[in-house]
Amino acid sequence: MREEYGMKTRIGILGYGNLGRGIESAIKQSEDLELVAVFTRRDPASVTIHTEKVPVVALSEALNWKDKIDVMVLCGGSATDLPTQTPEYARHFTVINSFDTHAKIPAHFEEVDRAAKESGHLAIISLGWDPGLFSLNRMMSTAILPQGKNYTFWGKGVSQGHSDAVRRIAGVLDARQYTIPVDSAMTRIRSGEQPAFTAREMHKREVFVVAAEDADRAAIEAEIKNMPNYFADYDTEVHFITAEEMREKHAELPHGGFVIRSGVTGFDEEHRELIEYSVKLDSNPEFTGAVLAAYARAAHRLAAEGQQGCKTIFDIAPAYLSPLSAEDLRAQLL
Repeated sequence: MREEYGMKTRIGILGYGNLGRGIESAIKQSEDLELVAVFTRRDPASVTIHTEKVPVVALSEALNWKDKIDVMVLCGGSATDLPTQTPEYARHFTVINSFDTHAKIPAHFEEVDRAAKESGHLAIISLGWDPGLFSLNRMMSTAILPQGKNYTFWGKGVSQGHSDAVRRIAGVLDARQYTIPVDSAMTRIRSGEQPAFTAREMHKREVFVVAAEDADRAAIEAEIKNMPNYFADYDTEVHFITAEEMREKHAELPHGGFVIRSGVTGFDEEHRELIEYSVKLDSNPEFTGAVLAAYARAAHRLAAEGQQGCKTIFDIAPAYLSPLSAEDLRAQLL
C-alpha cells in the first residue's frame, strides 16, 4: 500500500442530481477530499452547488480537466447513462460509478475493463450499498459459512435506480419507486429456516408516477410492470399522482435493507449460525455518496500505485478507504 497518506484527492462530479449532491456533502466531511469541479449536461449557469468557489462546467469541457482531477465520480443513471459514460470516461480519467443493474454487472465490467486497460486508467464500478457494501457482506458471509444460504432484503425505501428507469419512460414527468420487503419471509429466515424464495416472495414494488396530461397511463403502467431486470419479476403496484402530491409526500429518499446468511457449523452441521448486516438510511443518495467518496480515496491511491483496469468492491483492501495510516488503523480500530 502506498505511503503518502497526506495527499488530497481531487474529485470531479459528473452529473449533479441527488447522488451528485450526496457526494458533494460527503466530500465536505473529509479534509483529504477536495471537490474541484461539477460537470453537467445542463446549462452550467442554471446549476447551483453548495461548495463555494467550485466551478460548474459544461460536460463538453470535461476532457480539459484531465490533469486537474484525480478521480471522476460518474453520477448518471444505470439504465442509459453509465453503460456508455463509464467506458468513455475511463479512457481519460480514473473513474468510479454506482452502476446497480445486478444482472448486467458482468458485461459492464468487461466493457469498462477493456477501455481502462487500453488507456492505462483505473475504474471501480458498482459501488454503493447494493451493489457495494451488501455485495461485500454476501461474499464474506459465504466464505465464513460455506454451508448455508444468502438472503438480501431491501427497503422499505426509494430505489434511485428503479425511479430513474421509470422516469425515462415516454410520458413520465416524475416517479418514485419504493421497494418493500415481505415481512413473513424475513421472519422465516431469522428463525433458522433456509427456504428457497422467488424474488416475488421476498419483495414487492410500489411506484408513484406523475404523468403528462396527454400520456397513455395504461401503456406506462404496462411498460413499468413488464420492465426486465427492474419490475417484471415482482408484484408491482403503480399509482398515478399529481406533481403537488409528489412534492408533499415523496420528497425524501429513505432506504435500507438487510443481508442475512443462514448457515450451519459443526462436524454434524448441528449448530445454526446467522450473520446479519443492515443499513437504515434517512437519505439513500447521501449515504451512497458517502460510500463513493470513500472509494474515490481508494481509487486515487490504487491509481497512484499504477493499478489499471476495472475493479469491484471485492478487489479493494479496506485500508485503502480510510484517511488514517496503517499504524493508526491498527491502534484505533483493530
